[in-house]
Amino acid sequence: MSKIMSEKGEYKTGGWSAHYILIVCSLLYMVNQMDRQVFSAVLQPMKIELGLTDAQCGLAQTVFILGTALFSFPIAYLIDRWSRRKTLSLMALIWSAFTFVTGLGKNFIGVLIPRAVVGVGEAGFVPGGVAMISAVYSKKSTAKAMGIFNVASAIGAALGVILGGIISQKFGWRMPFYFFAIPGVILAILAFFMKDYKTQVEPKDSGGTTSLVKSIGRLLKVRTLVWYYLGYAAYMFMFTSVLSWFPSFIMRVRNVDEATAGTLWGSICLLAIVGAFLGGFLADFWQKKNPRGRILLATIAWLLSSIILIGILLTNFNSIGVGLAAAYAIVGTSAFPALYAISQDVVHVKDKGLSMGLAIFAQYLLGGAWGPYVIGSISDGLGGGASGLSSALMISTAGGFIAFLLLFIGSRFYRADVEKVSQEAIIAER
Repeated sequence: MSKIMSEKGEYKTGGWSAHYILIVCSLLYMVNQMDRQVFSAVLQPMKIELGLTDAQCGLAQTVFILGTALFSFPIAYLIDRWSRRKTLSLMALIWSAFTFVTGLGKNFIGVLIPRAVVGVGEAGFVPGGVAMISAVYSKKSTAKAMGIFNVASAIGAALGVILGGIISQKFGWRMPFYFFAIPGVILAILAFFMKDYKTQVEPKDSGGTTSLVKSIGRLLKVRTLVWYYLGYAAYMFMFTSVLSWFPSFIMRVRNVDEATAGTLWGSICLLAIVGAFLGGFLADFWQKKNPRGRILLATIAWLLSSIILIGILLTNFNSIGVGLAAAYAIVGTSAFPALYAISQDVVHVKDKGLSMGLAIFAQYLLGGAWGPYVIGSISDGLGGGASGLSSALMISTAGGFIAFLLLFIGSRFYRADVEKVSQEAIIAER
């Protein structure tokens, strides 16, 4: 049972309260990923009907990610200074509504603008969810809880491409957007009733809150976070490129429809469940043995996933390539529980949401947001088709190797940064 301190003494938040938060946040993460990945599932038929190029398709994904990145700062700041549960509820309503609107698009702009707003809505989710979950589970169990959280993400990503492809084939590419908007609204209502922790304020600040600039400055003084953010950005350039383009790559290289490609890729993505569980367990286990265990696990996972992706592309996704893709799904996602935990391990309570918000900003604006567009443009420049897209994806692996080096440097400072905030208490919301 996790414990949080209140002004009147010890306040117990384990049991059902903690589990309710984990369940609702995890289900929201699942829907979040469904709404995100459905675009890649229907990208090829949408491209044909609307007459789009690879670069335009990639730009739609890039604008979506930019919406997430650019608004991660103000929304994460709002999360730490206002209310996590209220922000999560509001953001879920926004991204669900504009997922529906995406299906109404009649041209490139009609798809581009709604996708950007979906990204804005999703900007507030991960910072708030990570902050709430990390607050109600002990530090020894944080990565395990984040493992469950990331399992839901993996399930959502898989369902997004599997169901998205099947529904698209039967009813057209617009229908999945309408269908996936519904559960987000239901969960938004449930999120409003989660038990939150009290917002911490600083007496020296006018109005009782720290300015956003000062808060960011405080985070950037944490050496682990600086290298962590830069490494995350480099890795996400590769990771978002794969998520955005692989269903289309499968359709091109195997000459299959979106339902077949979505089912194959989605089934592989389901193995990320294994990676999330395994990564959460190993991160906590290694952390008990080594004070740098969590960050070293993420570092190794980034290196291995980059090597595996090269193997997948070199095999042109034959039977061996499919096996390597399964390994990629497990290894690549095993890093995320540790990464989410690290963002909370080294910061003050008042900066929990902003720490993850800054991570999202960095990982997307400095890297991940540009992956889909850059890879689409390179693919067009190399003639498109299976060959052009494969070569473009091969170039994206450079991001993974750079990420490995940056995070390894950051691991040198992790232990000392954890110790600086290890004695802080969290105060319960009244």
